Amino acid sequence: MTVCQDFEIVETFCSADKGWDIYQRLLTEQDWPDNRYNFAGRQFVLPRLQTWHADEGIRYSYSNNLLKTRPWTPLLTELRAEVETFLGVAFNSVLVNCYRDGNDYVGWHADDEAELGAQPLIASLSFGATRNFAFRHKKTAAHDRIQLGHGTLLVMQPAFQHNWLHSIPIEETVTQSRINLTFRKVAL
Repeated sequence: MTVCQDFEIVETFCSADKGWDIYQRLLTEQDWPDNRYNFAGRQFVLPRLQTWHADEGIRYSYSNNLLKTRPWTPLLTELRAEVETFLGVAFNSVLVNCYRDGNDYVGWHADDEAELGAQPLIASLSFGATRNFAFRHKKTAAHDRIQLGHGTLLVMQPAFQHNWLHSIPIEETVTQSRINLTFRKVAL
């Protein structure tokens, strides 16, 4: 049993066959941009590939990095509808991350930017390689990790963003890629 009750996992949200089809389509149909960005006059390399898709007029930034908004693709629109129907929640954006292998990662953070409102619910859908999802409490020493496998839906309740930091740590033994979609509701 995990030390955190502020999220739920649906391990077989997508069947294996359907999930591999989605994974292949995302690998080939996504227009993955250069993963370099500028911050405070310096250029950095994002340790993963990333695209941001949202309804018209939606803007989002994290770490003072304004993301370029792209329109929804047919596949992302289809997946959004499935997640929304399952959860009974409407989303207006999705951040798509491609971790090319175990050397790609995302550091400790909470999805608690002002644009996400006071009660951010995040639905995270994973395809491809199984990766560790690490989390630690913001005020106590509590910490844990779970594995997010192919076709898994992780639903992070608002309390998770308020109380916990999370990351996808480096795992040098992972040689395959993982694509993760985090559906969000950006406040207008």
